Amino acid sequence: MLTSGGDCQSLNATMRGVAKTLYENVEDVTIYGFLDGYKGLMYGEYRKMSSRDFSGILTEGGTILGTSRQPFKLMKMPDTDGKDKVQLMKSTYKRLKLDCLVMLGGNGSHKTANLLREEGLNVVTLPKTIDNDLWGTDMTFGFQSAVNIATNAIDCIHTTAASHGRVFIVEVMGHKAGWLTLHAGISGGADIILIPEIPYNIKYVVDAITKRKKQGKRFTILAVAEGALSVDDAALSKKEFKAKRKDWQYPSISYEVAHQIQDLTGEEVRITVPGHTQRGGEPCPYDRVLSTRLGAAAAEMIIRGEFGYMAGIRNNQIVSVPLDEVAGKLKTVNPDNPIIKEAKLIGICFGDEPIKKN
Repeated sequence: MLTSGGDCQSLNATMRGVAKTLYENVEDVTIYGFLDGYKGLMYGEYRKMSSRDFSGILTEGGTILGTSRQPFKLMKMPDTDGKDKVQLMKSTYKRLKLDCLVMLGGNGSHKTANLLREEGLNVVTLPKTIDNDLWGTDMTFGFQSAVNIATNAIDCIHTTAASHGRVFIVEVMGHKAGWLTLHAGISGGADIILIPEIPYNIKYVVDAITKRKKQGKRFTILAVAEGALSVDDAALSKKEFKAKRKDWQYPSISYEVAHQIQDLTGEEVRITVPGHTQRGGEPCPYDRVLSTRLGAAAAEMIIRGEFGYMAGIRNNQIVSVPLDEVAGKLKTVNPDNPIIKEAKLIGICFGDEPIKKN
């Protein structure tokens, strides 16, 4: 078993679900925990686990095994000693005579898991990410916990924004997918939500702020995804965009948006970046339940010998999703998603043209 990529809440709860199910239903089971993700699998850094290791970790955030990022694009390149990384992982798997590798991870980690499946290893995976952007599952564990934290940040900003009559930007994690910003923005009562899937026009952002001012509202709160894009930036090629960002004068997109708002409205703008707090702390009750269900389902797959699948959830039912369907696909927010329309109906601005009144 290993945890790969960025950490999040409920990694431990999910491993617990796998382990407890196996211990309860298999007479003789040995679990090895690889340290720091795929790195541990490569270099044989692991520890033999016992049932005691999985006791008392349901509410513990982070991962008891440690994690690391091993970019998929570098997986087929030799390591610093010139060794083949894939062969190193296969060698460890075979040396320990493993029946299965259980991997908890996000998009890049699933690409590597699928690569190992193609190399002949038995693999079962679990969907981890606060971004909720994994293909094949309605929900990933860690997402709801992160929504709670980001929402709380927006909640806390409301009182100071109202007291001082300012524009506040809360920058939420989400590089390519806006699920976290969308849900936190709606639940936190943000007036403007900017996500990567809907390139924003600063004119419409300013119009929304001006409209609130005319209505006698003292403040405006923006929930901005770290990967939000302006319409101008969205029109650039990948090469042009990278060149622009190379000479960029802002620490993140929120600072550029703040600068533009101040220039165009004269309003005071303040920025709050919750950052990695969104990935920290204990998992919320929803994630604990989801993780337990997914972990138990993954263990059932192992018992049945059903390898090459990710345990996911669709319409509140646990499903087995083929790894080759998951790997390399991103689940982003569709701008036509009903939740966007419903948010616009209550007056939330997404930086695009507002819904025309009848």
